[in-house]
Amino acid sequence: MSENFIIAIDGPAGSGKSTTAQLVASKLGYIYIDTGAMYRAITFLAIRNEILDDKDKIVDLTLNSEIDLKFENGITKISINGEDLTSMIRSPEVNKHVSDVSRIKEVRRILVDKQREIGRKNSGVVMEGRDIATVVFPDAHVKIFLTATIDERANRRAKEYSENGTTLPVSEIRKNLESRDEIDSGRKISPLKKAEDAIIVDTSNVTIDEQVEQILQEVNRVSEKLLSK
Repeated sequence: MSENFIIAIDGPAGSGKSTTAQLVASKLGYIYIDTGAMYRAITFLAIRNEILDDKDKIVDLTLNSEIDLKFENGITKISINGEDLTSMIRSPEVNKHVSDVSRIKEVRRILVDKQREIGRKNSGVVMEGRDIATVVFPDAHVKIFLTATIDERANRRAKEYSENGTTLPVSEIRKNLESRDEIDSGRKISPLKKAEDAIIVDTSNVTIDEQVEQILQEVNRVSEKLLSK
């Protein structure tokens, strides 16, 4: 096994990235990094500070944010400048605006640098997001692209909201997901797309255990190949 083994998991919202990546990391004893939490936290602060329409202020906010990520008891906890924002970054309002904030090239550059720093200082990392295998770590040892039908993704997101005490029509959630897909895939900087050498895992009709097993099999294959060199 490489001294610094990186597993990159990309895919659109609602494809199951977070749950899958957490389980893979747990089974391997690796560090789990939810890069989307970084963009969500910046988006939340931009909303709170009423600067969503001011790109320069959002960039300054990102530049001056000391971000701390910890994975504890199955939850990614994120703090910025010592303030715990974990419970605030999954709201419908953040979901609505996070893609707009994420496509600001200066914001992406700053956060990608932070993500690379985290990845390089840990021996085993499972990092999930939208551009991990294509931009953040194009040399990742294992590259996975998760996908699922839009209906399945909308139903999953509706269930997440319900579990957190929020009720939204599935039709509204689907519309938001379609909008996010368009923005994420169409942006000029770090668009959402499958890396050429990534393995596609369609999570629409498989159990979470089955999709995790698919990824672990690929990890084992790559690990054995490295050990044989």
